[in-house]
Amino acid sequence: MEVINTIGRRKTAVARIYMKKGSGQITINNRDYKEYFSLATLQYVVKQPLIIAGVEGEYDIKVNLDGGGISGQAEALRLAISRGLMEINPEIRPALKAKGLVRRDPRMVERKKPGQPKARKKFQFSKR
Repeated sequence: MEVINTIGRRKTAVARIYMKKGSGQITINNRDYKEYFSLATLQYVVKQPLIIAGVEGEYDIKVNLDGGGISGQAEALRLAISRGLMEINPEIRPALKAKGLVRRDPRMVERKKPGQPKARKKFQFSKR
């Protein structure tokens, strides 16, 4: 089997992955995924598509992660892994889609407007 190359994005995070048959090792920026994502919830988010597809421990995944925060990076990686699994086996798409792992989350930070401290917050109004 050749190497599968896919990309996943979330907020400003970008995850580029290289998937191939192996022992189930996930390496992120030359570090183990458990070291990179120290929170158990984020580790679960990363493994979620593999668990749903029932192929946990069958593929080696090498990841280049860039931008965003840790939760955005974990969700970007989840999307990339889902896309890679669908490329290998298109029959698992309905199972992944039912859990909401196929669609890119479009929510982004709203831009700051001039004359305001933040995107929607206004400076205190003074009548007198």
